[in-house]
Amino acid sequence: MMNWRLITDDNVTASFGLAADEALAQRVGMNRSQPTLRLYTYRSHCALVGRFQNIENEIRVEYCRANGIPLNRRPTGGGAIIMGADQLGVALTIPGRGEDNYAQAREMMSHFSEGLVRGLNQLGVDAKFRRKNDIEVNGKKLVGLGVYRASSGGLLFHASLLVDLDIALMLQVLNTPFEKISDKEIDTVAGRITTVRRETESNLSVDELRRLIADGFAGAFNLNLLHADGFTRDELDDIAKLENEKYLTDDWVHQTTSVPDSNGSAKIKTDAGLIDVGVTMAGALIKAAFIGGDFFAEENAIADLEASLRWHASQPEKVAATIGKIFQSRKSEFNGIQPEVITEAVMKAVSRARMAESQMRADPYGCYVNPGGGVHA
Repeated sequence: MMNWRLITDDNVTASFGLAADEALAQRVGMNRSQPTLRLYTYRSHCALVGRFQNIENEIRVEYCRANGIPLNRRPTGGGAIIMGADQLGVALTIPGRGEDNYAQAREMMSHFSEGLVRGLNQLGVDAKFRRKNDIEVNGKKLVGLGVYRASSGGLLFHASLLVDLDIALMLQVLNTPFEKISDKEIDTVAGRITTVRRETESNLSVDELRRLIADGFAGAFNLNLLHADGFTRDELDDIAKLENEKYLTDDWVHQTTSVPDSNGSAKIKTDAGLIDVGVTMAGALIKAAFIGGDFFAEENAIADLEASLRWHASQPEKVAATIGKIFQSRKSEFNGIQPEVITEAVMKAVSRARMAESQMRADPYGCYVNPGGGVHA
């Protein structure tokens, strides 16, 4: 049985929380700190983007500034999230093995998720690892996962676990293809994600969940978790240095790529109801798709369809193949909606997003376009 350290802390700032995770990964890779499981919460609220995202594409920056919501960037990939007192941050820092650490890290993602799944299962939550970096409950996302390899070879596994979530606030903070944020849009998003409190129908505390997650990791990795009062003095010095030189700088937080986001939507009337699709494009890729309307279908089937189109090629034949595959396994859950109609709506939305992008690029000043805009039917 291995001895690992457990650190629990709460109410941390965005810059400190991220710097602590990276600094520990670096130190563990150099054998200067022991393998550590960190279970912590951020000060409510902050908005964090993934390593390769443009913050202006993902976040309503002016809203955050006006409401005192700090912005920052994770060292791990993935999408934009809000974090606060009701979202449990999970960070596991362990040594890598050999040169091919990143490949090893991807293979270990399902093993990493097992600690979370075991803890959630103790609550009766039927959580399952899916799609390489999500943990879901009945097709609804509950946990997002990420991985980072430090230059020293240390590995950082990141997770954001939704104990609870203010969906209305999240939609105010994050850029989405919704034309407006109404009760309908809030309900739509609520149908795609879930929280521990919703699944358990209880007001479970973060501390109670933290204990179960720690037990889950101990069982999954055959660990003796040694609870620590906090970081060592040397660790705090390294964290402060990294925080000041990286996570508190605009060069890190606001770095950009040359690929702007663009958005489009399309509506198609069918005998089964109105199909309403919105897409966000990152260059030639479909970054996200939102499928709504007044049709009847199983919510999990729609969530599966949306997730399968995330970061997807936009060629019609590839879109049709992916949609066809989902319908093949879940046809009865779409209640008469045809896959060809969904494909047509997605491709119309893609075409309109490209038109919006062309108009944006034609402006020599490169004006910023809110993803809630774009060209609509």
